[in-house]
Amino acid sequence: MKYKQLAIFTLLSICSSMVKAQSADLKSSPGYSSVVKAIENYVDGLYNVDSTLIRMSVHPELRKRGFWFNAEKKDYVNHVDMTYNQLVALSTTWNKNGDRATADSPKIIEVYDVTDKTASGKLIAEWGIDYFHLCKLDGKWMIMNILWQSHPRK
Repeated sequence: MKYKQLAIFTLLSICSSMVKAQSADLKSSPGYSSVVKAIENYVDGLYNVDSTLIRMSVHPELRKRGFWFNAEKKDYVNHVDMTYNQLVALSTTWNKNGDRATADSPKIIEVYDVTDKTASGKLIAEWGIDYFHLCKLDGKWMIMNILWQSHPRK
């Protein structure tokens, strides 16, 4: 039994080291900081009512689709779609009174992958969880697709 536990511990240690190494490699990869900045611009554009940040980081052919929790129906509303123009318009009103997002609002960004032309990431924000597909066009990282949902109900 001790050998089995030792083998499991060793395997977990190796896997943990591999994940840490991959994470370190990802953060040092070309484009990583630009991908993070594109996602930051997106969330800051909404939090700070600044549509210029949205225009800087979101491609006009954006596809945003998601699931919003309707408290009255106690269920998710499926396939809530949003275009680039709707997102730009939303960024001018969503937090206009400063009551939807504050300095304490979550802004947790994870980048999963960065290659020479594509990247993927995740954002935990005040409204929920967004998953991103980005592409590098003319030397600039742009958000092309967003899949999102409201925070899960417990």
